[in-house]
Amino acid sequence: MKLYAELPGRAARQLLADVLALGWIAGFTWLAESTREEILRLRTPANALLNAGAAIGDAFAEAARTAARVPFFGAQLAAALRGGEAAGHSLSGVGAQQIGQISTLATTTGALVTLLGLMPPLALWLPLRVYYARTAGAAAAARAHDPDLLALRALTRVSVRRLHTVSEAPAASWRRSDPDVIRRLAGLELGRLGLRDNGGNRE
Repeated sequence: MKLYAELPGRAARQLLADVLALGWIAGFTWLAESTREEILRLRTPANALLNAGAAIGDAFAEAARTAARVPFFGAQLAAALRGGEAAGHSLSGVGAQQIGQISTLATTTGALVTLLGLMPPLALWLPLRVYYARTAGAAAAARAHDPDLLALRALTRVSVRRLHTVSEAPAASWRRSDPDVIRRLAGLELGRLGLRDNGGNRE
């Protein structure tokens, strides 16, 4: 595989595209984390509710224990106070439930923002980069050993106008195994991929 072209202009464009794509990914990753943190801030009232409920429950529990020691009426008074303890614990449970829901919402929203941000580069940029790396790597490997294959690829991929700059009948010349035409056709294919041909042509 060959990640970048050998010709400076093509390589610079590829590098710029990679920087932009990675910047896009980093930007959406930051946005997703910021969004998650902002949603998690909504837990503040729920935390207060949780703590208040726990405090109320503890206060009523302590009062019930104290009331239980009162002669004659202690048991009834303690039972009444335990109702307040249950209410406090119920309030605390509501706060805990809200915290859980907000945390789930924050995580889900962050994941969705990340996914939406990753879709364009994963669907467009990454496949193109992988395709180029594989194609350019194969062409670079064939450059010294199989120029005829590169010439054939040029006949199927390069525009007719450019093919006619090589020969008036490039396909016929290729079929005749004309070495000069094959070399020039191979150079067109290499140039299309941003690679230097055997003659060292540069962009």
